Amino acid sequence: MDRRSTGSGALLILAAGVLWGTVGPAQVLAGPEASPVGVGGARIFSGGLILGGLVLVMNRRAFLALTRRTWLPVLAASVATGVFQAAFFSAVDRTGAAVATAVVFGLAPVSTGLCERLVLGARLSRRWWAGTACAVGGVALLTMPGSAVHVDPVGILLSLVGGTCFGVYTVSAKVLTGRDMGMAAAVSVTLLIGGAALLPWTLAELPALAEPRSAVLVAWLGIAATAAAYMFFVTGLGRVSAATAGTLSLAESLVAAGLAIVVLGERMSVPVAAGSLLLLGGLFVVSVPARARAARYDGAHVTGAVKVEQTTGERN
Repeated sequence: MDRRSTGSGALLILAAGVLWGTVGPAQVLAGPEASPVGVGGARIFSGGLILGGLVLVMNRRAFLALTRRTWLPVLAASVATGVFQAAFFSAVDRTGAAVATAVVFGLAPVSTGLCERLVLGARLSRRWWAGTACAVGGVALLTMPGSAVHVDPVGILLSLVGGTCFGVYTVSAKVLTGRDMGMAAAVSVTLLIGGAALLPWTLAELPALAEPRSAVLVAWLGIAATAAAYMFFVTGLGRVSAATAGTLSLAESLVAAGLAIVVLGERMSVPVAAGSLLLLGGLFVVSVPARARAARYDGAHVTGAVKVEQTTGERN
């Protein structure tokens, strides 16, 4: 996999992170009356409907590629999607957005890297470890809770579940990218199945979701922060490793912090400024492909060659 392809994949993952980063600020601005689980279910179900409709219009035969060989990763991604929505939004409700975000997205790149190691046997490079350490440290500073913030044990547990689900989804989607099937169809199915699991909560909240501010919020979340963002994410996954994608998704925290300052009027504290710089440094380390070393021939052996891992595209 060449550097140009890897670079474009990183940009797509970053674009997904930017769109995901609007979720929290948009929810604060809309102030929906619906429960967090109801909003999360409406978000992924509407996003799945949008993607599924586009696939039916452009290439309805794409769904035929969902064979028995693909259903296991599709089911794993679907369960991870549904559980993530319920766990994350419930964690925010119990322990606050700052703490929940710090735990979920601090764990996400680590869980993704470990899942990729266990499922695909990929080796994690020193560049990934260094960039991830910087990025996770930056997230911790960005979301550092104040003394008045209550840390709820159940909320922390739910956040850990959400971070683990992110890793499971990312690696399941990575497996699907290597099985010659339309990713738009696969993503729409995972969103619809995950959203269907949350339908009881979503249907119970329909009157609140029908309110103008809630409807606008769900429309934005479904179209931009779900349908478009997930397609950017899985398309980028075809060009970078799952571990790299997990780290790059931390751009979500940076965008959310920036919008909180610019749109919601929050002040730029010293920890937020330091965390932003540290997170940007980590994302840069992970997203910029390493240069391939030129091979040298000594008359008997070739040295300095770069091995490319077929399953992930990572250079070791």
